[in-house]
Amino acid sequence: KVSDNFFKVFDVVIQLGAILAVVLIYFKDIWPFTNDTKKAYTKHGLLSHLDKNITNLWGKILVACVPAAIVGLLFDDKFEALFYNPVCVSIALIIFGIAFIVIENWHKGRKSITYKDALIIGVFQLLAAIFPGVSRSGATIIGALLIGVSRKVSAEFTFYLAVPVMFGASLLKIVKYGLNFTGTEIALLILGMVTAFIVSLWIIKFLMNYIKKHDFKVFGWYRIILGALVLLYFLVIK
Repeated sequence: KVSDNFFKVFDVVIQLGAILAVVLIYFKDIWPFTNDTKKAYTKHGLLSHLDKNITNLWGKILVACVPAAIVGLLFDDKFEALFYNPVCVSIALIIFGIAFIVIENWHKGRKSITYKDALIIGVFQLLAAIFPGVSRSGATIIGALLIGVSRKVSAEFTFYLAVPVMFGASLLKIVKYGLNFTGTEIALLILGMVTAFIVSLWIIKFLMNYIKKHDFKVFGWYRIILGALVLLYFLVIK
């Protein structure tokens, strides 16, 4: 038997495994320092060895984090109390499933993201912080598609954005509930992270290969069907 606090931490902390998979796959795209970093300490300073394109990317990532970070810190418990129930989750699944299908029919596929785009995507990410059932990745991809960003760039930016978001969310949970767990619980946390890491390596590569030739409509239909089944179960069957 495990504690209630363990489950609350487990839901978030195991996602660190998925984030480590993102870091491994996209390390060259998100590591801001050039190969001459060692010289930076003796000659021109560390800042002179930053890759401008990657630091610009991190600037956009941080901008996109701001809306969810502010609202999450202030209202996380209230939103969880209001919306964390089967009906709200299933409705969110269905609505965002429909959004995937509708938006895919007319998005243009631009290949760059501006700071304004990053802020808009961050606002969409905020929906995931408010409504359970609205996945963070789904919300940010829909936001990016809606403003005309290509599928590939939308998915990649979502992965990049997950790094600070999930590290931050995990840290908040740990600070809130502590790490006063038994040896068994800690072992389960580690096992969950390792499993998430291995599975995520495969899923990320599969997804990026998939969207080269396909759109996101299949994920929309998946959400609609899942949401309908959950709603049916809790309103009719149970």
